[in-house]
Amino acid sequence: MDFIVRLVCMFQLGLENLLTNKDLLNRLRGKRVGLVAHPASIDQELNHSIDLLMNHSDIQLTCGFGPQHGIRGDVQDNMVETENEIHPEYKIPLFSLYGEVRRPTHEMLEHADVFLFDLQDVGCRIYTFVATLRYLMEEAASLGKEVWILDRPNPVGRGVEGSLLEKEWMSFVGQAFIPMQHGLTLGELAVFFKESLNLDLTLEVVPMKNYFPSKEPWPKDLAWVNPSPNLPTFTSTRAYTGTVILEGTHLSEGRGTTRVLEVLGAPNLQIQKILDRMKEIEKNWYEGVRVRPCFFIPMFHKFKDQLCNGVQIHSEDRYCVPSHYRPFRWVALFLKALKETHPSFEIWRSFHYEYEKDRLAIDLLTGSDFLRKWVDDPHSTPEMLESKWSKDEQQWILDRDPYLIYEREKR
Repeated sequence: MDFIVRLVCMFQLGLENLLTNKDLLNRLRGKRVGLVAHPASIDQELNHSIDLLMNHSDIQLTCGFGPQHGIRGDVQDNMVETENEIHPEYKIPLFSLYGEVRRPTHEMLEHADVFLFDLQDVGCRIYTFVATLRYLMEEAASLGKEVWILDRPNPVGRGVEGSLLEKEWMSFVGQAFIPMQHGLTLGELAVFFKESLNLDLTLEVVPMKNYFPSKEPWPKDLAWVNPSPNLPTFTSTRAYTGTVILEGTHLSEGRGTTRVLEVLGAPNLQIQKILDRMKEIEKNWYEGVRVRPCFFIPMFHKFKDQLCNGVQIHSEDRYCVPSHYRPFRWVALFLKALKETHPSFEIWRSFHYEYEKDRLAIDLLTGSDFLRKWVDDPHSTPEMLESKWSKDEQQWILDRDPYLIYEREKR
């Protein structure tokens, strides 16, 4: 009996739900199917979706699409584009959505009738798969094509943090008017896009089965495969909402190390002084995880071959309390303490970032110029930031409610 109960309650990915659902498969029969995928597009046995779909008798897979970092996930850094190619075994076209174009062209979309979107997300507004999803939905709607989301877990669950994206700061890393950490799966986000953008689109969310994001955001038996090269561990996603904004600074976010997005720093920083000042400014933002001073030498990217003084964020042990750990506030606090303890350190990095030349990366990443000005203003207080962010967070928790697919029956 226990074995039967466990089978009934077994977690299932959207991909697996599709492949075992006769009604859904019948709806695909006779239609040309396109697939948006990357290395993490796998089932629980580590079989890739492109192989599973290509070898399924009811599915006619005619093309594939790769997001940023490529369909193979082999492209290491931002702003490194990929080319269109032909699959070496299946001989179908594989189109790049991070190359000459980021929106799929009508010529690309004419290769299929239904587009399956099977990307692993990390629950953060700036992760570019969010933009790829929106662009696909908009262009598919314009041609009367269908989009099906093969849903996957949000590894940081239902947590919400940060202010809403402001309209004037829309970019490739800001395509949804949601907080930095939004607490939705991509399936739920797709429903949000359809409704908020008023898209005339046939959208099908193929849900996961027995997924409980509040209790277990990442199912314990599900393998972690990098959705992009610099998210090597599940724990790196816990810090990502905060540490990713360091792309817009002269601090290293750990690229070129084995703990990317979990370590941060720069040469010659007085790390303990910064950490002590953080606790003095706002101790509550420091809680939920443990951090320790460390040293690292990036093998590439910022400070290549230079010794960096930094910290490692530890969210993998029993001392981590996800409900108390707010990574965006933690990094904001680090930047504020850095500004006060190292006033000559040039924090903000000006460079060509995600197809933007005239706006600072930090503002694009954070969705406004508020955080940058808050850090730079010697008179700004934690209460000022808390007031703005908490208002948006509370509003989003209410606004997102109609789009939730999982655990609704418990509320």
